[in-house]
Amino acid sequence: MGLSAFQLEPAEYISPEDYLLLERDAEHKHEYIAGKIVAMAGAGYNHNRICANLMGELHSQLRGKSCAVVGSDQRLQILNSSAFVYPHLTVVCGKPEFNEDKKLDTLLNPTLLVEVLSPTISQYDRSDKFIFYRQIPSLRQYLTLDAQSVYAELYSLDELSRWVLTETRDLATVLNLSSIGCQVSLAEVYAGVNI
Repeated sequence: MGLSAFQLEPAEYISPEDYLLLERDAEHKHEYIAGKIVAMAGAGYNHNRICANLMGELHSQLRGKSCAVVGSDQRLQILNSSAFVYPHLTVVCGKPEFNEDKKLDTLLNPTLLVEVLSPTISQYDRSDKFIFYRQIPSLRQYLTLDAQSVYAELYSLDELSRWVLTETRDLATVLNLSSIGCQVSLAEVYAGVNI
């Protein structure tokens, strides 16, 4: 094809198929939204520590169960919008489904998605990205965690298909990740984080 993701003009439309060809050969991660490729920025210490803490808690609680947690290198495809994103943490329950049988790199059926918010993209993760995520039929919960202060927003899909928000700034709170059968203390999530 002869293109690299870094040679693309900002306004140039790229097909989902071309994005996947480019991304599978790229040195760095890029998301794909509405025909545009967007480079992913690196993360700071607080962000990485929160992700590691939560991943450790979830991995421990999910051991031997039908759900598994994976990190930020797991690409996710949102079929209705032809979007490809890299959530900070993804939990899939049951058999993972992928967009290609021979390439197990693009997941289709998450149960829980987690984003750790930074000042530059927090509004995007709370609004546009959550709009994309709500199009995923298997998704049951979406958790955002602030990297600058103790703050969690947990959106849960109820029995009437409504997204219900539970938010907290209290380290004593235990997050009810009912979609995956886990309870996680906010104090454990923020352990060692310098806020």
